[in-house]
Amino acid sequence: MTSESPGRIVLLTASHRVAPGLLSWPAWQALHGADRVLCPDEDHPQLPYLREAGVAVEHVRPTAEELVEACAGGRTVLLLPSGEGDRALTDGLARLAGSGRVSMPDLELLPGSYDLPGARLLDLVQIMDRIRRECPWTSRQTHRGLAKYAIEEAYELVEAIEEGDRRELREELGDVLLQVVFHARIAEEDAEEPFSVDDVAGTLVEKLIHRHPHVFGDATAETPEDVHAHWLRTKAVEKQRESVTDGVPLGQPGLALAAKLAGRVRAAGLDVGLPAGEGVGYELLALAARADAAGVDPEAALRAAARTYRDTIRAAEGLKDRDPGARRA
Repeated sequence: MTSESPGRIVLLTASHRVAPGLLSWPAWQALHGADRVLCPDEDHPQLPYLREAGVAVEHVRPTAEELVEACAGGRTVLLLPSGEGDRALTDGLARLAGSGRVSMPDLELLPGSYDLPGARLLDLVQIMDRIRRECPWTSRQTHRGLAKYAIEEAYELVEAIEEGDRRELREELGDVLLQVVFHARIAEEDAEEPFSVDDVAGTLVEKLIHRHPHVFGDATAETPEDVHAHWLRTKAVEKQRESVTDGVPLGQPGLALAAKLAGRVRAAGLDVGLPAGEGVGYELLALAARADAAGVDPEAALRAAARTYRDTIRAAEGLKDRDPGARRA
């Protein structure tokens, strides 16, 4: 005599970051093949699409015991949990399975959809939107008022990169990304020229595709230098600049500014010498131009030297603290 099959419970999950109705083929097979489909949430976002596909859904919130009983006779019951899940139900199933007194159905967790790369960015946009609406500080911020934070976060990102700290790098990248999402959210409220984070991303996508014809088009680029030369030509056509100095932000650090100007002159093949003058400023200008010609970032080089100087200072302070005679002096 064979024992009766205990049946099967299928818990169908779906990512809230994927549009409702976009379920995997195994998920649709399970939905159509189940003896009963249960959903405790009458407003579940998947329901309109299940009805359209001819899947009958019962709006009930079964207990663990009721769910096991519904599987008697080898039946398959598919449960579509609410977005928050049902901790009481899963705990109840675990308790029944551990009791040893119940013949448990097979339990299958079936993901109906998976997050695509970048899906968590949707969460970030939603969180930023709510904070903008409900936070007393965030709701009052403007582009101009936040500008200084963008600069600070960029410097902290550079420091994390140069220090080689992976944990800090991950955090600082997030802080820089926050600035982008924050400004894009503020831009939505502009009365005359509103735009959203999707507009920002769309513009960037178009720019990247246009400036990489060797990837998305028929052009070829064998070396990094080929890519850089094409990038400069494309930018020149796009911007229609009158001078090679157009687009160089004068507010950037002095060494970076000097190196950028020297690089523009060199790339354009202009016969423009450095201005003659006396003082530290002209000496630094010459050093920055020399560094750029040698392929060295003068800002990064100076920061590296400054960090060494900082470590030397700290070491001297440590020796001083350990030397009683030095303290008395």
